[in-house]
Amino acid sequence: MSDATLPAPRRTPFAPEWGMRVLGLLLIAYLIYASTQLDLGLGRFITGLGEGGRFLARMFPPNFERWELLLEGMIESIQIAVLATVGGIILSLPLGLMAARNLSPWWVSGPVRAFIAVCRSLHYVIVAILFVKALGFGALAGVAALIVASVGFVAKLFAEAVEEISMKQVEAVRSTGASGMAVLLYGVLPQVASRFVGFGLYQLDSNLRNSTLVGVVGAGGIGGTLFAAFKRFDYDFVSAILITIIGLILLAELVSGRIRAAMQ
Repeated sequence: MSDATLPAPRRTPFAPEWGMRVLGLLLIAYLIYASTQLDLGLGRFITGLGEGGRFLARMFPPNFERWELLLEGMIESIQIAVLATVGGIILSLPLGLMAARNLSPWWVSGPVRAFIAVCRSLHYVIVAILFVKALGFGALAGVAALIVASVGFVAKLFAEAVEEISMKQVEAVRSTGASGMAVLLYGVLPQVASRFVGFGLYQLDSNLRNSTLVGVVGAGGIGGTLFAAFKRFDYDFVSAILITIIGLILLAELVSGRIRAAMQ
């Protein structure tokens, strides 16, 4: 009998993948082990629900009697967010261009990418603590910490956006004998301008949220007022602060959405 007449080997439909099954079992076993190590018991969770209910009951109705203190903290948080966003964008623009591997040689893009990675590696609260120790309490430490966070995010995304551009337009501008700055202005930036504005708007929205948290460690903003209210067990005022923060973030989201829609 020739090989051509031999029956084809039978294939089992939906054959089990034993490697994935073993991996899934190992993952389940690790989750169980991690839960026991961290004391994540169901009884503790049920007890926490009752405590959480009593805590929420003390937060309502919210107390807006000290609206002057609330307004002062919110204005400071907005100022911190705006200054940090503008400073971060100004620094991210040249860093993003230098980090783009299609525009810069490796000995430039490599160190710049490493610097951006360092800015992104630490949480902004940790950076805020470092700046509070270095610069003292107040808004300056918060602005500096959020500038570092902004550079770590915006510069990375901007570099990736530049690496995705069409080099034909860049080469066309270069062929006219234009200077390096002219190539950037007319060959690179027009292709990424809308995306860069989107990155800036997102970072402003992020910094508005983050500016309310850096105050907890003494870096200015409404976070310091919120932390002080928690320490005084003044939970009705805590509720007023949280409602104001949520309203501010929703308003910022609405405005940024309108701006993005207008640019499309």
